[in-house]
Amino acid sequence: MGDKPNTGGAFSNPFAASFPMVQPMAAWEQGMALFKQMADIAAGSSAIAPDAKDGRFKDQAWAENPVYKRWMQAYLAMSDAMEKMIPEDLPVEQKARAELTASILSSSMAPTNTLIGNPAAMKRTMEAKGSNLVKGFQNFLHDVEHNGGMPAQVDHSGFEVGKNMAVTPGKIVLRTEMLELIHYTPSAAKVHTIPVILIPPQIGRYYFTDLAPGRSFAEYTVAQGLNYFAVSWRNPSPEQGHWSLEDYMYAVIEAIEAVLAITGAPKTNLVGFCAGGMTSSIMMAWLKAKERDLINTATICVTMLDFTTDAALGAFRLPAMLSVAKAQSEAKGVLEGQELSKVFAWLRPNDLVWNYWVNNYLMGDTPPAFDILAWNRDSSNLPAKLHSDFLELFENNALVTPNEFEIAGEKIDLSRIDCDSFIVGAITDHLTPWKSCYKASALFSGDKTFALSNGGHIAALINPPGNPKAFHWIGPATAADADLWQGTAQKIGGSWWESWTKWCGDRSGALVNAPKGAGSKQYPHLCDAPGEYVKS
Repeated sequence: MGDKPNTGGAFSNPFAASFPMVQPMAAWEQGMALFKQMADIAAGSSAIAPDAKDGRFKDQAWAENPVYKRWMQAYLAMSDAMEKMIPEDLPVEQKARAELTASILSSSMAPTNTLIGNPAAMKRTMEAKGSNLVKGFQNFLHDVEHNGGMPAQVDHSGFEVGKNMAVTPGKIVLRTEMLELIHYTPSAAKVHTIPVILIPPQIGRYYFTDLAPGRSFAEYTVAQGLNYFAVSWRNPSPEQGHWSLEDYMYAVIEAIEAVLAITGAPKTNLVGFCAGGMTSSIMMAWLKAKERDLINTATICVTMLDFTTDAALGAFRLPAMLSVAKAQSEAKGVLEGQELSKVFAWLRPNDLVWNYWVNNYLMGDTPPAFDILAWNRDSSNLPAKLHSDFLELFENNALVTPNEFEIAGEKIDLSRIDCDSFIVGAITDHLTPWKSCYKASALFSGDKTFALSNGGHIAALINPPGNPKAFHWIGPATAADADLWQGTAQKIGGSWWESWTKWCGDRSGALVNAPKGAGSKQYPHLCDAPGEYVKS
């Protein structure tokens, strides 16, 4: 454990800690089973086949060429044996670490990651007379220099904030050391008297909520008659490494006070996404402890408050690993967004690492131009102190026990949050699994609604109406667990945005004439949205 952690290199292991060893008997049994499978493969009698969704083996050569077919079957057999060596009775988080390690190792050994083991790349090389490999090597050198050694996921050259991303009209009406507050221009003639404020995660730019027109949560929200504000966090440098969770909580309260002063409303509807949802939850409980009643409704999206999970994220709840992570960010002053992006990529190595390795380097193709991926590349930093605060919450799971976590002189009890709440999970979310998000409903009081959206962690949030593939389940969050809830919830075609804006509008007071301008005398507009902080 005293070895210096390896933080560099394109494919360095991001999990510098020990993982549980497999049981000797399990290893022996799987070894014998693998030996028999290899014998069947060599004899050509094996029925092993890839999953229909596994795009690595779609080329016909894997089915028709006996050498490639045996190679594929041997790889699949070995990967399956590796997974089965993990004991079923391991504690949840040890099992998650073992499964994640097995996933990283097996995906790294796939034959398709090599030129000779990838028939599609071999065909491209022959057809292009090797020019694809020349272009692939150029792509590799570019990624080493400009993308931290990871294969680029997106061609971002056609995207620019303020030009074709983050273009919903609005004004910056507050700028503090930590944030800018955007007051979006209403597009409906009338708005509800109670406003809405969005708190995005502290890492990652806010504008995934305002991508291209037609795909913008902000654009849709103002069209539904909601007086909408959003926080844009400043990208901290090492000089701001001391910013803590307490500092961010106070910053959110300052933004809320500005919204209430501008609108004249006594309360606001609060929307928190991901880590912004966790910050918002802590702040709401803190306000209740202070007997300050500022929140009308709470919407919490893809947010875990109970960190006991068997998902890949649970693999990080190892004390030694968390200590290393804290030390690294403290030394730099910030956790660099690019480093966190690497860790998240290795949670889904086939999709987010090796897929682009093959595309960029073996095929010699340019990665796709896609707005979500362009936003994802535009990473921001996390202050070292906030990173440490989050890791301590993650390690101790203190929010699930009333009064165990203390901030700014108050003990936090999430059951004090008694306003109506709307909680959103995402079906294929690998970072904050939806069943873990559902657990938040048990921590709050008041009337609670849960919505389960199609898509992953970010795609579920960028889910505009009009998508024929969009759907969601919705229903009161009264069931004891997520499975029971889903059994009684209503499945609806269309985006959760539609259900949420109606839910929020029904709780947001009367409709009045939309304001003619942004801000107020106390909070005059400073510049046009998206502001300055999003560009730093």
